[in-house]
Parts: sequence; structure tokens; C-alpha cells
Amino acid sequence: AEMEQRRRMLYARQPRLEEIERTLRGTMSRIISSALARGTDPLPAIRVLRDENLALQQERTQLLAAMGYPADYLEEKPACRLCGDTGYANGRVCGCLRAYYAREQLAELSRLLPLGEDSFETFSFDWYDSAVQPAFGVSPRANMERNFDVCRDYAYQFAKGGGGSLLLSGGTGLGKTFLSACIARVVSENGFSVVYDTAASVFARFEDAKFRRDEDGGEDADRCMRCDLLILDDLGTEMTTSFVQSALYQIINGRLMEKRSTIISTNLAPEEIGSRYGRSVLSRLEGEYEILPFFGEDIRRLKRERQ
Repeated sequence: AEMEQRRRMLYARQPRLEEIERTLRGTMSRIISSALARGTDPLPAIRVLRDENLALQQERTQLLAAMGYPADYLEEKPACRLCGDTGYANGRVCGCLRAYYAREQLAELSRLLPLGEDSFETFSFDWYDSAVQPAFGVSPRANMERNFDVCRDYAYQFAKGGGGSLLLSGGTGLGKTFLSACIARVVSENGFSVVYDTAASVFARFEDAKFRRDEDGGEDADRCMRCDLLILDDLGTEMTTSFVQSALYQIINGRLMEKRSTIISTNLAPEEIGSRYGRSVLSRLEGEYEILPFFGEDIRRLKRERQ
């Protein structure tokens, strides 16, 4: 589109450029006509066309120079010299396409999360109490500092194969979604595929794919299983059915088998997860996930009270 706009602008200023371009584009058909002419040798005609083309190209260069433009101003050049805009170089996804994926993915994630605000650099520990809570043997602030370090290392080590899976467990307004969003942002910016959605929405996709044979639902469910990182938010807020129990087991077990990373955020304690979704789910979470407990006062409530 940019090249077409450039052509229209130049042709309006110098109509002769359009005539030259049209003549040069017709060269191949003239060569074919000469080659198909019966009883004649096409080489002399081709030599004439070659000389005409060279003269036209020289005239085009002079016209462009007189207007202050380089000789190749009307030539289409790929934005990426490595892959020629095919998206692939040396049998691999080119860096330009990975960057495009990351931009599109961040745009999609931003519809669910305030990614512009949620970053490790803007996280504040000031909202967490420094008094030790006997039930946990540590203060909310010290616990949050550990959770923060784990999540930050997880995000920045993901590209180096750190990965693994996390279970963020605790009450509302304690920073689980914030840290999940921080991880999503860093991992996505590094070119990995990330799916971030609520548990209720993900289970609905699986249900559509199985019972309604919804094509989009099937693609969404497949994407949840195949992405590099799945972040399942608000587990436990959905209506728990036998299908949901089965779908959660499928997600957790299937992604573990494929060595794909998953982060689950929930207000439920581990024992509540076991009673609601089954011991087999809890067993895999306790055996394969790093469990990060969150406790303290609701940050959102504190912010409202201090406004």
C-alpha cells in the first residue's frame, strides 16, 4: 500500500515515469511474442528490447534524481532482508515474524490485562504487612518478596528453558493476577506463545469443542494445550461439574506430559482443590508444580480505603 501511494505521488508529479514503468512491465510479453513468431530469429528483437530497457532505466534514474529520489525508489524492497518477508529464514521462523507474533499477542493479552501498568518494575511491597503471622511463620511482606523473586526469575529464565509450572494460591487482592500479568508480558515479549484466560472461559472452550463441535472452540482448546505458556486465572470461580473436573485433569496432565509450562491462579487452598477437582489433580499439582501461597490483607480494599 505504501509503494502504491508512492507511485501515485510520483506519477502525478512526473507522468513520464508512469509511461516508463508501463513499458518496462510489458517487456516479457514482447519477448514471448518475438520468440513465438514463426520463421524468425528472436535474438535480434530481444537485443533491441534489452537496449531499449537499459535506456528507459537510465531515463528513469535521471528523472528520479532530478526530483531528489534514489534510483531504486520505485523498486519494492522487503522490510526484512533476512527472510525477504516470507517469515522464515534457514528453515526457522525469522526474528521479524517472532516480533510480529509478540506484538499481536500483547495486543490480545491487553484486552484481558492492564499490561501497560503491570510490570515487575512497578510492583510495590508497601501494601504488605511486615508483622509475622503465626499461622505461616512469616510476614505477608517477606512471603511476597519471595513470591516476587520466584515469579520474576521464572519469567526471565523462561527463554533459557527454566519454565516449569506454578500454582498461585491465596485470597483475593493479594497480587496473584498482577504477577501473572508480569510473567505473561515478559514471556510474550521474548517471542513465546502465551494464552492467558480465566478458568471459566477455558473450560467453556473445551465444552464447545466436545459437545457442540464448534470449530472455533476446537481451535481455542487446541491452542490452550499447545501454547508455550498457559496461564489459567481464577480457578474455582467457575461452576464445578464432572466435565470441568475432567477438563482440568486433561489440561494439567496433558501439558505435563508434553513438558509445557502452566501457571494456575486460584483463591482455593491446595486441600480445597483436592476436594473439588479430585485427588489425582491435587497429586499432580503437589508433585509437579511449585506452590506459592499468598496471604495478607486485600490490596484492592486497602487502596480504596486510602483514596
